[in-house]
Amino acid sequence: MNEVFCSQMLSLKFVVEFGGSHVFELMARFCHSNGTIEITPSNVVLLNCAAHYMEIGSNGPEKPNLVDQTEKFLEGISYWTWSELLRALKQCQNLLPATISSFLLEKVLDCLVGRLTLPTLASPFTCSSNNSQFSCDTSSTCSTRNNWSQTTWWFEDLLVLNANSFDKVIRMMISQKLDHATIFRFIVFRLRSIYRSVRLAEECKITEVSINLLSLLDRSSLSCKGLFDILLAARLKALNKFYKLKLEHLIGSMLDQSTLDHLLVPSPHRNHHVYDVNLVLRLAKTFLLEGSKISRNQLGKVASLMDSYLIEVAPDFFLKPSKFAALVMVLPDSARESCDRLYQAIDMYLQVHVQLSEEEKVRLWSVVNRDKLSAEALEHLARHSNLPSRKTLQSLITQQSKINISIHDHFSYLKDSSQSTFHMDAKEEQEDVEQILIYARRRGHSKKIDNLETESQGMQKRDGRMGKSLCNGAFREENCDETKFAWPWKG
Repeated sequence: MNEVFCSQMLSLKFVVEFGGSHVFELMARFCHSNGTIEITPSNVVLLNCAAHYMEIGSNGPEKPNLVDQTEKFLEGISYWTWSELLRALKQCQNLLPATISSFLLEKVLDCLVGRLTLPTLASPFTCSSNNSQFSCDTSSTCSTRNNWSQTTWWFEDLLVLNANSFDKVIRMMISQKLDHATIFRFIVFRLRSIYRSVRLAEECKITEVSINLLSLLDRSSLSCKGLFDILLAARLKALNKFYKLKLEHLIGSMLDQSTLDHLLVPSPHRNHHVYDVNLVLRLAKTFLLEGSKISRNQLGKVASLMDSYLIEVAPDFFLKPSKFAALVMVLPDSARESCDRLYQAIDMYLQVHVQLSEEEKVRLWSVVNRDKLSAEALEHLARHSNLPSRKTLQSLITQQSKINISIHDHFSYLKDSSQSTFHMDAKEEQEDVEQILIYARRRGHSKKIDNLETESQGMQKRDGRMGKSLCNGAFREENCDETKFAWPWKG
């Protein structure tokens, strides 16, 4: 008898540690009243967990069975108010050990999600309740909150979810057919909000869970703005590189839906240039890995977006020639119907970076397809002093220099990274490409990757023709006076 008593006292001590003095008071009341106690939504979770841990179950007909009493009470959970459910949720998350409270958490979350899926439910707040921090004092206050949105009124309430509960509730929402666009908005809202009060470790865990959950949602329900918001949040945290790459892969596959504002992500502190061009390069390369899934219209949108980005970053004095060249060459020539804006970006870059060598200049200009330039651009091209001399062009063509560093020939140019000033950051670029390819192969892109080098051969032939064209007709004099160009096609 004494051994049983001592065992229960030790159990009670542990229960008090995770449940506090309120649990001790409840259990003392239960024991001193011969197993009778009022069970309510506010104490049923505490009583159930304490009963399980202290083994106050069916050990005989003469003993009170608190486990059965609490579980019978939980059968009516569907009649609880929204505030009572939220309070029970908090208690489940705070209780230890998790193995005892997990089935309670499942019941509470299932009921919460069930309320959200009701088609006519706006906001199930009970204004008459005075015991909950989620209660409303007046009908007008309730009306204001209900009018916030019929689909998003619950966002703030579920900020109490920890990473484990957050993962469970999103999966329940998906299984119960809640609108995927609403779920995505909640995920973004959650990530925007966690950084105000959550510890760093919990922030990282929630962010990683969120990135994993995105793959379960319909692609049409995702917005690029929301994805970039998640990306910006993830950049600030010490996440596993795999999760960052997974998110970038998702954004890259939707790059045609992005805007210039989305791409203007500030550069990491260790870099001097204004915007994170490495990120944009990775996104563009990931987009190209979609291969046959890319329509002509999508490719054209990405080309227009990249041209806008090039014009935006070209005046950055600290942007290295190797990085700008990589941006210029990342897309195939077939992506653009016109090269006027690409030409404009290169001209702007050369006006700012006057220190570039002849070889560096020709590598940039050789990307421009002369056949896709307007009459105005061709006229300017013929008179432009920033262009390299005919002698330089002829020498480079004779040596058959590799002049395209797009995704289609990244694999070959990285091997020769030490042979050109354009390869100053080859090691960093190679790491990016390798990480993209590792993830891409996991996603079933192996054949597309194997075909990239084959496709690059045709592009190199195109570049050779461009160089000859520049030599034969692009220059009227080797040294012309610099002429300002009004860019009549701009905008």
